[in-house]
Amino acid sequence: MELEAISRRDLLARASTLALAAAAPATLGAETRAIASGRLKQSVCRWCYAKIPLREFCQAVAAMGLTAIDLLTPEEWPVAREFGLTCSMGSGLGGKIEDGINDPANHEAIVSSLRNGIPLAARAGVPNVITFFGNRRGRSDADAIANCVAALDRVKDVAEQHGVTVCVELLNSKVNHKDYQGDRTPFGVDVVSKVNSPRVKLLYDIYHMQIMEGDVIRTLRDHRQWIAHYHTGGVPGRNEIDATQELNYPAIAKAIADTGFTGYFAHEFVPLGDPLASLRTAVDLCAV
Repeated sequence: MELEAISRRDLLARASTLALAAAAPATLGAETRAIASGRLKQSVCRWCYAKIPLREFCQAVAAMGLTAIDLLTPEEWPVAREFGLTCSMGSGLGGKIEDGINDPANHEAIVSSLRNGIPLAARAGVPNVITFFGNRRGRSDADAIANCVAALDRVKDVAEQHGVTVCVELLNSKVNHKDYQGDRTPFGVDVVSKVNSPRVKLLYDIYHMQIMEGDVIRTLRDHRQWIAHYHTGGVPGRNEIDATQELNYPAIAKAIADTGFTGYFAHEFVPLGDPLASLRTAVDLCAV
């Protein structure tokens, strides 16, 4: 959904606008009872629930039995910790989706932000931080790959030193992020394999890669060594991962768990129904 894509860009690019006014906590219903997450460490992306005040959302997530929230900015990391939650993917450090590491003009700002932010993430117990390949703008894949490797080579030492993984996200260029260059798994694998660091990996977004490639289970099995993080979302529409969409998430979740994956599996769908009930259903569905 284009509105969803624009909203996410805005949230990532202008971290200060994520803060929401305090509100009285809503009554926590049956949908927030603690549940088992199975073999996967399940998480949830904050931006999909931005209408819920942060502290209220953290309370609900913790009561549900989840241990982490994705895509929190540095200012929000301490709030999650108040509720015993980890920020499973730090945002606000790796630049904008469209202005990424494929363009040398962006390197100084992105590299500086990551090098300064990674030690802060480590101290806050944040295991991953996100960055982006950027829009193509006529650039060849060969040039883009070389540029991305050059930028990531400048941050991998800090990431390795502090034990924080830099995750570069794969996104679709067909529906949500027109002209995005990192829109195929082989492109991303080419980049991170050349960097060849245990702390520079891919964020494999199942929703985005289903739109671009399909063949999700074979792909994640073949490239498991290069993937540090997963995002979910229903196709089409990026809504609930239920019977209205085309992906078989229990099978996908089982395949990921069977690879021995130890990172986070984060839900990033925009709920059409009751948001917390939808999240609970998704967590139950993927508790393999």
